[in-house]
Amino acid sequence: MKRLQLPVLLGLVLAAGTAWADEDISKVNGRIVAEAGRQYGDLDTVNGGITVKDGVRTGKAETVNGGISVGANAQTGGLSTVNGSISVGARSIVSGGIETVNGSVLVGNGSQVKRGVETVNGSIGLIGTQLGGGIETVNGDITVGVGSHVTGGIQVKKPSFSFSLKPSRKPRIVIGPNAVVEGALDFEREVSLYVHRSARIGAVSGATPQTFDSEVAPGD
Repeated sequence: MKRLQLPVLLGLVLAAGTAWADEDISKVNGRIVAEAGRQYGDLDTVNGGITVKDGVRTGKAETVNGGISVGANAQTGGLSTVNGSISVGARSIVSGGIETVNGSVLVGNGSQVKRGVETVNGSIGLIGTQLGGGIETVNGDITVGVGSHVTGGIQVKKPSFSFSLKPSRKPRIVIGPNAVVEGALDFEREVSLYVHRSARIGAVSGATPQTFDSEVAPGD
């Protein structure tokens, strides 16, 4: 029996070490920083930002009042906030989607997002990004940058209500050089749509594409 005790003990230690390596972090008030050299589970806070350093692997990251910043060469689950921006560094992988209500989304060159990107009041920018879902917004500008590939189309929804007597600003939608948008581009409100001549897009409803040849789309 004594000979069996050591292997059993080692197994328990290894199992505990794995649990510690993927430990979840949950707060109500306070910032969360996922440091390099460690592995994390889910990151969750209410009032505070979340920072994932370069090369770090985590589960999903969620906050209510705060931004989310993911470094380069990182791996995360889905990213979500209500009041705050979300940025993803170069060559990172987001295994879920990206969602924010009041804040922008920027995904760096060579990164992959397995699902879609959604905002209500915030711009969306993709740079050389592979997006496994679609893009959805109400009031935000959208830039599908050079070499990006969007699988699920684009939808700009009509605002449900507005207290302003002035006409709302038209969202600006730019599909850049060598970018691809599979699926429909569906616009329920008036937008300015610019599509580079080298880009490929699906069927468009609710807008008339304006073609451009330069590196940067023309102004409105």
